[in-house]
Amino acid sequence: MIRAFYLFVYILLPIVAFTAPKDWEIGPFIREDNSNPIINPISHTTFFCPVQQAEVHWESDHTFNPAAITRDGKVYLFYRAEDNYGNGIGMHTSRLGLAISQDGVHFIRGDKPILYPDQDSQKQYEFPGGCEDPRVVETEDGTYVMMYTQWNRQVAVLGVATSKDLISWEKHGYAFEGNMKRKWSKAGSVVCRIEGDRLIATKVNGKYWMYFGEGNINVATSDDLISWNPLQDTDRMLISVLTPRKGKFDSALVEPGPPAITTRDGIILLYNGKNSSRKGDKGIPPAAYSGGQVLFDLADPTKIVSRCEECFFTPMRAYERKGQYLGGTVFIQGLAPLNGDLFLYYGTADSSVGVAKMSCFR
Repeated sequence: MIRAFYLFVYILLPIVAFTAPKDWEIGPFIREDNSNPIINPISHTTFFCPVQQAEVHWESDHTFNPAAITRDGKVYLFYRAEDNYGNGIGMHTSRLGLAISQDGVHFIRGDKPILYPDQDSQKQYEFPGGCEDPRVVETEDGTYVMMYTQWNRQVAVLGVATSKDLISWEKHGYAFEGNMKRKWSKAGSVVCRIEGDRLIATKVNGKYWMYFGEGNINVATSDDLISWNPLQDTDRMLISVLTPRKGKFDSALVEPGPPAITTRDGIILLYNGKNSSRKGDKGIPPAAYSGGQVLFDLADPTKIVSRCEECFFTPMRAYERKGQYLGGTVFIQGLAPLNGDLFLYYGTADSSVGVAKMSCFR
C-alpha cells in the first residue's frame, strides 16, 4: 500500500516556494538527471504512412507525452512522436512509438510506430493530426487498454484501443459513442490499483471510473473499459470534479495525468495544471505546466477529500523549459511500478521524454 514519505531534497529555483506535502501525497519523485531526456527525436527512422502513401520521418521533430506499463519485469513506454509534416504545435502528424526498458531509465526503441493513422474506420478522426497522448492500464485477465487522443486538426476526442501483447493494437473508436456527441475530450485516466508491478483497472461501486478532460476534469464510468458514460447534470452538461484555482499553479486549466491509483486514503490522481499569465502563481513562469495531486473519496470518486496547495513537480531543468512549448512543461502522463520503485514519465516542453523516480514506495 502506498504511503507518502517526503524528503525535501528538491533542487529548487529560488523563486519557487512549496508548502509541506499532505500525508496522503506520493513522492518525492527525483529526476534522473544523468539520463534525462530519456527519449529524444531522431531523424533516421522512417515509416511508410498508409494514409499519405509515402515514407515519413515519423519521430524526427518531437517525442513526448508518454504512457507506461510494466510487463514481465520490463517497462513498456508509449511515446507520442511527431513527424516533420507540418509546422507548429498541433500541426504535425503524431504516431505512437514503443520503447522497452529493464531498469525504467534506459530504453531500446522500436523503429516503427505501433499506433498511427491508417486506412481504417478511424482515419477521418485521426488524420492529419494523428494519435496522441496515451494512457495504458491492464485488466484482471491481462488485456491492455489504451486511452488516447484522436486528432484530425478539427476536434480532439478520446479513442480506445486494446492489446494482448502491447505490440498489436485493435482500435475501438470514440470512447463516448452513443453517450454524447463527438466533443473535445482528452486525457483518459482510468482508476487502477497497484498490485506488484501491475496497474490493474479496478471497479468502484461496481463500475470502472475514468477522469478526463482539458480545462476542467470530468468523470465517466464503464462496464467494459471500452464504452464510457460521462456523468452529466440534468441539463446534460458534463459534471466537473476538479477545476482551476486563482493564484495557483493550476489557474489556467487542469488535465488528468497518469492512471489514478487507489490507496487506503482514497483515490490519488496526479494531474497537470497550467499556470495563468494574469491570475496565476507568480513564482512559476506564465503558461508553464506543472504537476499536482488530488485525493478523491474511495466510496465516491467524484468527491474531493483533499488537494495539494502547491505543485509537486514543475519545470526547472533546461530540458523542461526549452523546446517546442516555450512556456515550459513537465507534462506528467506515465506511471510504472518496477521492483519496488515507482517511475513517473513526462513530456518535457512538448519535445522529449523525462523520467523521475520514487524509491521504496511500497
